[in-house]
Amino acid sequence: MEPKYKRVLLKLSGESLAGEMKHGIDFDTVLKICEPIKKCVDAGVQVGIVVGGGNFWRGRSSGKMDRTRADHMGMLATAINALGVCDALEQLGVVVRVQTAIPMRQVAEPYIRNKAICHLEKGRVVIFGCGTGNPFFSTDTAAALRAAEIEADIIMKATMVDGVYDSDPKTNPNAVKYDKISFHDVLNRDLAVMDSTAASLCKDNNIPILVFSIDDPENIYKAVCGENIGTIVEGDQ
Repeated sequence: MEPKYKRVLLKLSGESLAGEMKHGIDFDTVLKICEPIKKCVDAGVQVGIVVGGGNFWRGRSSGKMDRTRADHMGMLATAINALGVCDALEQLGVVVRVQTAIPMRQVAEPYIRNKAICHLEKGRVVIFGCGTGNPFFSTDTAAALRAAEIEADIIMKATMVDGVYDSDPKTNPNAVKYDKISFHDVLNRDLAVMDSTAASLCKDNNIPILVFSIDDPENIYKAVCGENIGTIVEGDQ
């Protein structure tokens, strides 16, 4: 299979890194996720990655805690995940750089757009940690922002479900899965693809989103090659 895209932004949820443990990092699971990422790099695809932090901390579920502080804690959780994914990729022989929106120079580069693009053009994977560096913005929004900044061809959102449905397939056995759907419909129907800020950013910058299941990590490579998996969200039909 030949890659369809030259530069992609892969969004990995924190939950996907936890495996069956459901919390923290299961390194064997991370290695399995990184193997198809290496295949993408070996095929000449430039890969940027944004990681979530839900396997450690969810700021919106923090109850009475100050929202800004809770979000800062979530950003630090994504930095842990970024370093974990970095280590797994390096063990597979991939050259990686971690860039964080909150400076932590002892462990990662600060996020600099031109430097990130330079890394990508040299065949290095760039992992973006700490979200946007601002509270009240999700890592989905960070993925949309970084995709726009690095001029990615597509956002590949690896999730725990196999696409976008008209309702929650976990609670509705008759939920209908879409092969393609427009940003307009996603926003108007409040479908669970990304939060509205992230979806609007993708819509305004004409960045398609492919939502697919990470249960089979090989789907990452299949998605890069343009196979018909998951749901594609793009400009108005």
